[in-house]
This record gives sequence, structure tokens and C-alpha cells, in this order.
Amino acid sequence: MKKLKICWVSAGISSFMAGYLAGDVDEWIYIDIADQQEDSIRFIKDCEKAIGKKIQVLKSSQYRCVEDCVRTFGGFRNPVNGFAPCTNWLKKRVRKEWEAQHTDYELTYVWGFDLAEKGRAERTVEANPQANHEFPLIAKNLSKEEVHGLFERTFDFARPLMYDLGYPNNNCIGCIKGGMGYWNRIRKDFPEVFESRAKLERLVGHSMLKDKNGPVYLDELDPDRGDMNIEIFPDCGIMCYLSMK
Repeated sequence: MKKLKICWVSAGISSFMAGYLAGDVDEWIYIDIADQQEDSIRFIKDCEKAIGKKIQVLKSSQYRCVEDCVRTFGGFRNPVNGFAPCTNWLKKRVRKEWEAQHTDYELTYVWGFDLAEKGRAERTVEANPQANHEFPLIAKNLSKEEVHGLFERTFDFARPLMYDLGYPNNNCIGCIKGGMGYWNRIRKDFPEVFESRAKLERLVGHSMLKDKNGPVYLDELDPDRGDMNIEIFPDCGIMCYLSMK
């Protein structure tokens, strides 16, 4: 059986650096979502130039954005099992459809989980026995800060804009998994997204946030709640320098 090593690039620093450190990736794939910050495509194009390979762009054929999924599902997630329709339908389902077209290959997936995400890596392996898995950042004991530091010392193009705006990840703008501090940053930086998600919460009758007293809807969220100092500052520590050799 033919072998194929895939790096699933999420338009974040970590996934790209994982593929770069793996060194023998056959195909690079990015799943595009309408909610992604527009600078993400610039970053993907810069990554293509850096690695000298085309990054394949996939999209869901059924849903365009997070709101489409939430409206169809009738909420943001299943409170019983944590199922999030946006993650599953816009990302996982697209990957599964790609897999179904490559059943004649022995697949190895390269993931950008860092040192703090060992548990997530273990869950990914358990949930996806159909493929082999590599976690270069964990193997090299790299923290997220060191990954960003390594990126800055290796490449001469800018990281995605969302990082420089102070966000820890380059996820969809208005990620349903964000906390109160995150949403208060969105309120300031992307007021139209904040307003749209607030209206969506009321439409489906579910909030994304909660505290000890129960649901907290965005249109009731105190602008001072939550930690808004969430920026990732690049830091090239000893493991970062060792990875550069």
C-alpha cells in the first residue's frame, strides 16, 4: 500500500511549524472557513513560498460558516457530549470526506499540538485509528511560545494578524469556544462579529458562555469580565534553539 504523510494546516503557527519540522510531508492541506480572518490566506500563500509546495485548500460543500452550522443544529454544542457542529461539520467532516477518497493509502497525519497539549494528542490518536500520527512539537518538547519564537527565527514573513491583535490562536473570528475575556476582545476589535453572535445566541436560545449562576449571553456580558491579556509572546528557549540545529 502506498504511503502518504499529510500536514493539516489550520492557518496557525503551530500546525505549519509541525509540518516544517516533520520534514517529509507529502501533502499540505488547509480547510478554509468563511469566518477565518482574511489575513489567513496571505499566511497560507507565504507558507507555500517558504516550503516550495502547494497547500491544497478544502471547503465544506454543505456549510459556509459557523452561523450556518449553529442555525441548522439549533445550538452551539451538545451539552451532553460537547459535540460542536461548526468544528465537526466544517472541519472534521471535510477531513473524513478526503479520507474516503484516499482509502488506498496508508495515511500519516502531522499535527501541530504543543507540549501543553499531550492529552489532546492522545485523544486524537484514540479517535482516529485509521491513520498513523506524528506530533513534532511534542516530540521536541516545544511550548507554544517557543514555537512562535522558532517561527520568527526561521522565516521572514509575518505570522497571521490575529496573533498581533493579541489572540492566542488564529481560529475563526468569534470562536464559540472562547471565554469571557476573548469575547470582550472581540467586542472591541470586531464589533460586528460580536453583535452577530449575540443575535445568534438569542435566535437559537442558547449562550456560549456561562458562570456559576448559569448562562451568560453576550448581550448581557459585562465588558470588564474575563482575562483579556491572552497574547502569545514568542520565546525561543533552550528547546527552541535545539530544534534549530
